Amino acid sequence: MLVTSPQALTPVADYFKMLSEVSRLQVLCSLKTGPKNVTEIIAITGMGQANVSKHLKLLTQAGIVSRQPKGATVFYQIVDPVIFDLCELVCERLNVRLQEQTQQLEQLESLRR
Repeated sequence: MLVTSPQALTPVADYFKMLSEVSRLQVLCSLKTGPKNVTEIIAITGMGQANVSKHLKLLTQAGIVSRQPKGATVFYQIVDPVIFDLCELVCERLNVRLQEQTQQLEQLESLRR
């Protein structure tokens, strides 16, 4: 990421804003295995209908999720599955940091003994 102008970085920040809400991440994770309708997403996430619908609307507006009507039902799906690679990368980094912190705490604890 060599570009540092605010105009170029604003869409990047907006993309990460979409991923900065736990409920939206839950909705995204529910779609990892394929398209789902709102009822299925509610069953997977345990969230309320209004909350799921709100987050699906935001994710759709951001271009992260697409909606496809089929009869009276609308199915939602991930537009670009690379989003899961990004989330996996973040989870791996957090895991490494947690392991490092655990080692540091163990070292401090051993000094106390």
